[in-house]
Amino acid sequence: MNVGIKGFGAYAPERVVDNAYFESYLDTSDEWISQMTGIKERRWADKDEQTSDLAYEASVRAIEDAGIDKDEIDMVIVATSTGDHRFPTVANMLQHRLGLNKVASVDQLAACTGFMYGIVTARAYVLSGDYKNILVVGADRLSGITDLEDRSTAILFGDGAGAAIIGEVSENRGILSYELGSDGIGGKYLYQEKGTDFIRMNGREVFKFAVRIMGDSSLRVVEKANLQPDDIDLFIPHQANIRIMESARQRLNIPKEKMSVSVNKYGNTSAASIPLSISDELKAGRIKDDDVLVLVGFGGGLTWGSLVIRWGK
Repeated sequence: MNVGIKGFGAYAPERVVDNAYFESYLDTSDEWISQMTGIKERRWADKDEQTSDLAYEASVRAIEDAGIDKDEIDMVIVATSTGDHRFPTVANMLQHRLGLNKVASVDQLAACTGFMYGIVTARAYVLSGDYKNILVVGADRLSGITDLEDRSTAILFGDGAGAAIIGEVSENRGILSYELGSDGIGGKYLYQEKGTDFIRMNGREVFKFAVRIMGDSSLRVVEKANLQPDDIDLFIPHQANIRIMESARQRLNIPKEKMSVSVNKYGNTSAASIPLSISDELKAGRIKDDDVLVLVGFGGGLTWGSLVIRWGK
């Protein structure tokens, strides 16, 4: 059985927050933010727009794209660090709002790597033969846990969601290889602070970790798929920082035009980061059937995940 993405959808809130917003009250500038991160603007949800709302909008698009009836979905997995509540989970709320049968639903928390973990988890369930169509969503509303007075993190984060229907696909398509990992010793470098719930980060240490793991993990999954870097049609890294992304691209030794860049428009949207990039590339016609994609992410934990997928239903 070949398991891959049968349908895809994404959603970003309408509100656009550009770098000038931060220039108005922080000691920073559009030039500095752009140079150091690659971010020009990000999307923030309205006060009454929660993570479950973002997830719902992306899911509706994914179900429609898959061309299946919603009743054919037999599990919901939501990757998020910013659930509306501790419980019920976003997946619980999404299952109800979509009007799905009483199917299994669960949130996964692997921070910015969550969408990768969700896809690999769904793949295992489909391969078991017990499930056929699993809705996997990466959704985060980081604007709600960002300290807007902290110059080092306030500029980085945005909100959004992406969703995929994971199930059986045609021969020679689907997930060709993957890698998941974590190193808890680095948890102190990127975490949610008790008492405030704000994101706290040691930027220098996270940068060093990300530069190493993004490139190394990408190379390993390409090798596991029995491919060469030249076989890659599009490289889609976690959109956290353009300098980290560039380092990973150079490690893979692929040209700039083969790397997806959306960090300039959305900032770091955690579990929604990679799916938002996929959505943009699909709209631009840069992803076609049988294209080989390499997806790689890293996040708090510290966690990482990468996979090679041959696109197509």
